[in-house]
Order: sequence, then C-alpha cells, then structure tokens
Amino acid sequence: MIKQPVLSLLAAGVLSACSLAPTYERPEAPVASSFPTATQAGDATLTGWRNFFPDQRLQALIAAALENNRDLRVAALRIEEARAQYGVQSADLLPNLNVNAGASRSRTPAALSITGASTVNNSYQVGLGLAAFELDFFGRVRSLNNAALAQYLASEEAGRAARISLVAEVAKAYLAERAFEEQYELARKTYESRESAYRLAKQRFDVGASSALDLRQNETLMQSARVSLATLARQRAQAANALTLLVGSPLADLPAAHGLSEQNIVTEIPAGLPSDLLERRPDIRAAEQRLRAANANIGAARAAFFPRISLTASTGTASNDLSGLFESGSRTWSFVPQLVLPIFDAGRNSANLNLADVRRNIAVADYERSIQTAFREVSDALVGRAAIDEQVDAQRAVLEAQAERLKLAELRYQSGVASSLDVLDAQRELFSAQQALVQARLLRLTNAIDLYRALGGGLVEATGK
Repeated sequence: MIKQPVLSLLAAGVLSACSLAPTYERPEAPVASSFPTATQAGDATLTGWRNFFPDQRLQALIAAALENNRDLRVAALRIEEARAQYGVQSADLLPNLNVNAGASRSRTPAALSITGASTVNNSYQVGLGLAAFELDFFGRVRSLNNAALAQYLASEEAGRAARISLVAEVAKAYLAERAFEEQYELARKTYESRESAYRLAKQRFDVGASSALDLRQNETLMQSARVSLATLARQRAQAANALTLLVGSPLADLPAAHGLSEQNIVTEIPAGLPSDLLERRPDIRAAEQRLRAANANIGAARAAFFPRISLTASTGTASNDLSGLFESGSRTWSFVPQLVLPIFDAGRNSANLNLADVRRNIAVADYERSIQTAFREVSDALVGRAAIDEQVDAQRAVLEAQAERLKLAELRYQSGVASSLDVLDAQRELFSAQQALVQARLLRLTNAIDLYRALGGGLVEATGK
C-alpha cells in the first residue's frame, strides 16, 4: 500500500506537473566574514596571467602548457564527455519517432493449412512509430535532465579550475628551476674560489708556511662546495624535468631567462571578501553544480514511487502485396498506453531515495569543504605576504653583513691579527646567506602566485578579455 506522504506527493505532482526535487538553497558559507589583513575589495580574475607574469620566457612556457599539457587535455575531454551525456539524457524529454519498413514471407504446409493445401503468405509494412515515450507527470525525466545539466556545468567549472592550477603550477615550477639555477651558479663560483684557495694553501703547506690544520680546513670547505654543486646540479635537472612535464613539450626556442631578483610579478592583489570567492573560484562553482545535481536526483528518486505512464504508437500501411502497399484501405495504426505502478519492490525505491539524500548531504559537505579550503588558501597567502617581504629584507641585510664580515676577516688575516679559521668561517656563512636569500626570494614569488591562484586568477590570458 502506498503511504500517506507518497499520496500527498502524488497529488502535488498531478496538480502542479512539476519536479518533485526539493527547492535548491545555497548553503551558508562556513567561514568568517573577512580575511585576515584584508582591507579592500578586488578581483584577481580581472588580471590576466600575461599581465601578472610579465616575464617573456614564463609567458611562453604558460602558453605552451595550455596548448600541450595532457592533464588539461583530459579535463577538456571530460567536458566533452559530460556534454554528450547531457545530450543523451535530454533526448528523453522529447518523443523518438522512427520510420519502420518491413516485409515477411512464410509458407504453411498442407498438414497445417485449413484449406488442405500448402500456402505462401506475404506481408509488407511501412509506418511511423513512437516507442515507449514517458509522460513525465512527476518530473522524473526532467530531474534526470537537470542532474545531467548540472554535471555538465560542473565539468566545465572543473576545466576552468584545471586551467588556473596549470598556470600557477607552471609559474612555480619555472621559478623553482630558476632558483636552482641561481644556487647552482653560486655553488659553482664558490667551488672554483675554494679550489683556488685550497691550491694556495697546499703550496703554503708544502713550503712549511702553514699548518696541516689550515690545509685540511681549506680542503673541507672545497669538498663541501663540491657536494653542494653536485646536489644542486641534480635538483636543477629534476626541476627542469618537472617543468617539461607540465609544459608538455621540450623547452626549446624560449626567450632569455632572468634571475629571481629581476622577476617583476604583481603582488599587490586586493583580497576582497570571502563571499567573493563563491563567484570567482571555479572549483567552488563546480562543487555547487554537483550539489545541484544531487538535489535533482532526489526528485528522480521521489518520482519512482509514482505511476509511470508511457505511450507506444504507430501508424502506416500494410498489405500482403507490395503493389498494394499504398492503396486505399491499407492504413494501419496502433496505440498502446502503458501504466506501471510500483506496489512491491522489496524496498528498492526507498533505498534509492535514501541514497539520493545521502549523496546530497555528501555534496553539501564537499561544497562547504571547498569554501573552507579556498578561505584557508587565501588566508595563508595573505598572512605570509607581509612576513615574507620582511624575511627577504632581513635576509638581504644578513648577506650584506656577511660580505662585510668576510672583507674584515680577510684584512685581519692579512695583517696577522686573525687566523685563517676566521676567514674560512666567514666564507662558509656568506655562502649560506647567499643560498638563503635565493630561497627567500623564491618564497616571496611563490606566495604571490599562490594568492593569485587562490583568488581565482589565471583563467584569462590578458586583462580586458
């Protein structure tokens, strides 16, 4: 027996002839009303990636990646797949008409013939047929169509999110490769300098002008620089391989590269408000479309409790003689309505409705998690922006101080006031300060890219598009 709530929904569906899906309401954003340190509203999506990344080499790499990256190709094909699935589902909203033509020839033996003689029967038919078209009184087909549309829109948003991520990842991989290149050059120059110092120390040791301790200290510094050189050579090659994978093609015919200190990347992007992310970030919009699809599937699951009415009809001509197929009086037609009312299904429809409800709840949680993740990404980038700028300035001051310390240590050593240990220690600290400054500059630029991506930037190529 159909339960009372089901009967109520049946009456509502018959009277309104609309979907039984619950009314969609966007969940409240489970985040604070403002970002930390954010004081003004802005929109990173209006800043094209060519404007944000003015470096010509980086622009060429991003353009090549957008054309050749295989992950982005898969995302584009996923969009085409969802579009095709939506087209298949939409076809159920309209009747499918088919032209049918057929002929048959059969022989009846004399033993089975009512005339006592064998007969040969011919039959020819031509007609137009409508096969099992569902009258969507309760919105089942419409709900499925709405769910397919939402999935298609979600795949489009996912494709946009993949494009934004690719732009950011290429930029970060390029900057990482540049950082390793700079560190490698520093290590190479340091190794050459320490190798020369070691040769000089060995000459002094051979003539008895210095101790074995001085010689071994110089050798230790030289070998340490050699270790750093080998390590950075490996890291530089691996960074180039990672960049090649992202770009999707060999890194050839590119403009000249520049150092990290010369990278002019826009960092002052107004953060705006968390509510703006709901419209800016494709990943959040994709999560909302998946929520809409789950909401529509509830309507289809509810409609399964009610009668399903389908029509099968055909019209045409039939004759036992091909020449008489279109003569007067040969018209045929058939009309077969069918009503299916679920009475006992061992709880299948109830389970499907529960499943649709659970999936909707999962989609809500996924949507809220997407907002929280976006909020955290923007907050982390904003918090780090001011602190990283101060870190770079402080590291630059450390480098300048270490360079001055080395000069003073060398003067004191030449004057006989200090030992060679002071000079060697100053050289080691200067090398560490140089490497740390490169890392600090890389961190600042990476933070700027993270903020640009977190705010939804990187989708358009140039400002104004």
